[in-house]
Amino acid sequence: MDVIEAVKRRRATKAFDPNHRISAEAKRVLLETSALAPSAYNIQHWRVVDVQDSAVREDIRKVAWGQAQVTDASLLLVLCADLDAWQENPPRYWATAPQPVQDFLLPKLDEYYRGKPQVARDEAMRSLGLFGMALMLVAQDLGYDSCPMDGFDFDAVARIIGLPEHYAIGYMIAIGRGTGNSWERNRIPVADWIVDNHF
Repeated sequence: MDVIEAVKRRRATKAFDPNHRISAEAKRVLLETSALAPSAYNIQHWRVVDVQDSAVREDIRKVAWGQAQVTDASLLLVLCADLDAWQENPPRYWATAPQPVQDFLLPKLDEYYRGKPQVARDEAMRSLGLFGMALMLVAQDLGYDSCPMDGFDFDAVARIIGLPEHYAIGYMIAIGRGTGNSWERNRIPVADWIVDNHF
């Protein structure tokens, strides 16, 4: 599938076939390909909780307005950001870059993030957004539907998954076989949101 077609077909699917299972190979391709998404300073802030345990999914559903996709989708991924990723063995992020690039970027990384928790959070969330979109488009290319979700109690889900102190939940994505519950897509015209040069 080409990218334009994947974007056009991707929808926020609410109903999934609860009996469908994604193969281990499809899951590997989904995760490894999505991890090619860009991230700030190539830090790859994403830490993804793959919720497989049905009891844990039921607990999350209770704090997610009872939404069926939490338990019915083949995959439920909680996209979390490691807010301290910038200082966790940073040379690994540019291990394949030329030495002059590494020599320039490593000090800049520290300068950019140290003492700036809001900057670290903002960058991590932007990276999560890019990663999540990649997940949904790769899923679409593999023949699966998806649903990004933020309709849940973030603090409760953090407790359920044992979220580390320096992590933050961005959102969840449910992935699986949709059961044809889409309606016509509605988008406001481009002219309503594009601004030439300045406001």
